[in-house]
Amino acid sequence: MAEENDKLHIRLHIYDTDIPVNVKREDEYFYREAARLINSTINTYADLFKGRKSEKEVLYMAMIDISFRYMKDKDNKDTSVYDDILKKLTGEIEEALK
Repeated sequence: MAEENDKLHIRLHIYDTDIPVNVKREDEYFYREAARLINSTINTYADLFKGRKSEKEVLYMAMIDISFRYMKDKDNKDTSVYDDILKKLTGEIEEALK
């Protein structure tokens, strides 16, 4: 029940639609920023391809753009390579200290 009290009911305006969303209070900022990013990206593509691409294609291009940025950022934050090196070094240090 406490979790329900920590939720907010907000409306996000995406493109031409208002979308009701229940979010954790601490996540509201991120949802609103996500909506701004989506709208900004759609508007950029709509301006670039006005009259040449359908509305659906513009929306798909915006989704691809945002997904690409997400995947690239996620890949740049992959720490598994560093974790493996740190484990190896830690093992070597522990072995040397014995």
